[in-house]
Amino acid sequence: MKIIPLSEGAFTVDASKQFIPFKFNEDEMADRNRGSLLVEIQPFVVITGSDIILLDTGLGLTGEDGQFQLYKNLRDQGINAGDITMVIMSHLHKDHAGGLINPYTRQLAFENATYHIQKQELEYATEIGSASYNTDLLELLQNSDALVLTEAETGFIADGISYEVTGAHSKYHRVIWLREGEETIFFGADDAPQLSQMKTRFAAKYDYDGKKAMQLREKWLLEGTEWQFLFYHDIQTPVKRFE
Repeated sequence: MKIIPLSEGAFTVDASKQFIPFKFNEDEMADRNRGSLLVEIQPFVVITGSDIILLDTGLGLTGEDGQFQLYKNLRDQGINAGDITMVIMSHLHKDHAGGLINPYTRQLAFENATYHIQKQELEYATEIGSASYNTDLLELLQNSDALVLTEAETGFIADGISYEVTGAHSKYHRVIWLREGEETIFFGADDAPQLSQMKTRFAAKYDYDGKKAMQLREKWLLEGTEWQFLFYHDIQTPVKRFE
């Protein structure tokens, strides 16, 4: 399997849930609001023998040149939007789901893909009306014929692709395993967002169940000695194999 990180850049985010670009040669963390976190926004493409899979979709930004950034990042890797066959979502927070919509057409961005989402997550996001979710996006998802919902807490999305609902970072957050031959790729999304959190005992107050997320990271680190870990919010290390 081939892994392609699709970096959208570094951002700070605070309790307001606003993602503000951060330029390392210009900006200082001390100038940002107290409690701000510095994060990367980084969807991933995984190319298997049968599919081109997009794992989460970023913020849905447009660049200074007016291009939809996710499309541009894909094209830079020789991939067109129409080449994506599956979009698999860990959860629907707007920093992970913004790129599901083409900002110009206001339609779902990948016309040839199926969209794989946890049913409880979509229902919950629709019900609570939180600033963490984009309500326009949720309506498009609900009305799409390409939507594929899973409901069990563990199961398979497709052959070689399994998931587990953890309820750690968010109430119905899930993690994804992709297996092909001897390879295993693990996408922990916001349960395991950064390499540093794998190496320290850290229970985040912003998580739905920070203690559970911490315990799961410890468990995955022990189990995943042959996995490739994908870190959606890591500034420096998008992919890591622990020996």
